[in-house]
Amino acid sequence: MDQKDWFMLKTIFEEKNMTRSAEKLYVSQPSLSYRLKNLESEFGVTLFYKTKSGLEFTTEGEHLVSYAKDMLEALQRTKDELQDLQSNVQGTLRIGVSSNFAQYVLPEMLHRFSELYPNVQFHVQSGLSNEVYAMLQQSQVHVAIVRNDYTWHGEKYLLREEQLQVISKERIDLNSLDERRLINYETDRSLKETINEWWIDQFKNPPTVEMEVDRLETCKEMVKKNFGFAIVPDICLLESDQLYKQGIYRKNGEPVTRNTYLMYHPQTQNLSIVHRFIEYLKNNQL
Repeated sequence: MDQKDWFMLKTIFEEKNMTRSAEKLYVSQPSLSYRLKNLESEFGVTLFYKTKSGLEFTTEGEHLVSYAKDMLEALQRTKDELQDLQSNVQGTLRIGVSSNFAQYVLPEMLHRFSELYPNVQFHVQSGLSNEVYAMLQQSQVHVAIVRNDYTWHGEKYLLREEQLQVISKERIDLNSLDERRLINYETDRSLKETINEWWIDQFKNPPTVEMEVDRLETCKEMVKKNFGFAIVPDICLLESDQLYKQGIYRKNGEPVTRNTYLMYHPQTQNLSIVHRFIEYLKNNQL
């Protein structure tokens, strides 16, 4: 059993589907089945069985998957440490980052960091904040930048706080939003809950949803064409958008905000590349 087998088991356990696993591993399904049969023969156990909903791992299979994950983490940790021994600041920095932060802030931030440390390479994975948080929990990334206050027992640092904004083509009265058309967009659950809680606190009637789109940028374009208003985090707004924006507040006068946190395992700071990146984020305005 080697590194390829570890990654294979981890992938199948996550996907619970042979076809998707084969596609993700860039191998044929017969080849994948053959490798699995060899593993079962090597250990003398059945690793999983098929159900209507997908693949279910046996107790023995789950134990072997746990071993595979541990070995992959140990291997990655060893690679990081060896790179760190070669030079103080070189190697690959693995970053998990929320989609909005990745789009509007990360490119310039990494560019400026690269100018300071040109030998650093980046492996970036973006997604919804809950997905990025899961990457950090599984040690798939050195640091995570998430846009929600998750309960995290490692190190956590507030990077930025921004107010949520009502955006519109023309200036509108916030007290009349329940009489206007709202454009929704796909985002993580925490932001949806924050917006819903604010709406319930302000209005008796639910919003009139004009459109449901999959991307925040699409939502902005619809607002620009005056199809309705939207409630968005300030991070996504640019001067070139030429939209009216009005910050929203709770009834007690407190602004409704969206926070961005840097999270990481304490031991990752032992790597020079991670330590320098964390210090850079803390010392520079984002």
